Amino acid sequence: MLGAVGARARAADAQSSAVVTVHAQAVTHTLSAYGQVEPIAIIRVRAVGLGTLSGLRVVPGSGVTAGEVLAQIGGPRMRTLLTAREQTLRSAQAREVAASHALEIVRRQFAAQLATRQAVDAAQSDLSAARAAAQTADAQLREVRDLQTVRAPATGTVIDVQAANGEQTTAAQALLTLQPAGRLWIRAAYYGADAALLHVGMTGRFQPSGDDEPIPVKVAAVSSGLATDGGLRVGLVATSPVSPAWWGSGQWGTVTLEGPSRRMVAVPTTALILDRGNWWVLVHTPQGDKPRQVVPGPTQGWQTWLTSGLHVGEQVVVQDAFLEYHRGIAQSYQPPD
Repeated sequence: MLGAVGARARAADAQSSAVVTVHAQAVTHTLSAYGQVEPIAIIRVRAVGLGTLSGLRVVPGSGVTAGEVLAQIGGPRMRTLLTAREQTLRSAQAREVAASHALEIVRRQFAAQLATRQAVDAAQSDLSAARAAAQTADAQLREVRDLQTVRAPATGTVIDVQAANGEQTTAAQALLTLQPAGRLWIRAAYYGADAALLHVGMTGRFQPSGDDEPIPVKVAAVSSGLATDGGLRVGLVATSPVSPAWWGSGQWGTVTLEGPSRRMVAVPTTALILDRGNWWVLVHTPQGDKPRQVVPGPTQGWQTWLTSGLHVGEQVVVQDAFLEYHRGIAQSYQPPD
């Protein structure tokens, strides 16, 4: 008698452990993609005038500071231009001196009533024009002298050099490319339904390749259209106040963004059954276990959330669900002759 009672108790325990009650949980949809640290912008240092390049010593990887001399531009063409501007300045200064003397003479004549007010005004106007011409010539000479020296426009790192000493430069020719310091962000591309969820201000983290610690990031820009490969590109900036040691251009990693949250029912993954391309669960009812089609969503550990198919409070079979679903399948087949 006691043995029969124990057997029934074990059967009841087995039945209770074979099913679970479905509960709803808040699930945050995460969006993951590969990303790479890139400079937000680069600066191309160009030659402003014609001449011969000299004194260029920087190489890719060299660090420079704002205003640092990078190279010199000289040669016959530059000297010719410099000489012409110097002559123009001397001529303008001579005209200014002559106009000043002429004004002094006219003023003395006006005081002696030997010249009219109109003559004084004309001399004053000539002096103003000569002075303006001298100032313009001086500015043009200083501009040419500045053209002889190539300086770094910002603090940063040289990433490419496109010219060499002795080369004849032309106006607007690129000499080197500079990456400004501290102007880095992460570029990533998202595809499919995840792309529709992207918006500026989303937060997440960037996990660099390797064992380095992740950093918090925020979406700063979203492309206005899809790229040629069908992806939507976003730009993300780091929100941590201190940049880690690994933070540098070219670093690859995984960007994980936190999307919208929604309440979904969760079941143990062992309750899911794949049959003919669809997912099913066995719902435990008083009339027996009934198959029902479901649509799986995200997973975490041994849990799978369902987007549709089940309701809170229902029970599903989790132990040997696959075998129970296919029970009696042998009856559908004929043994070979």
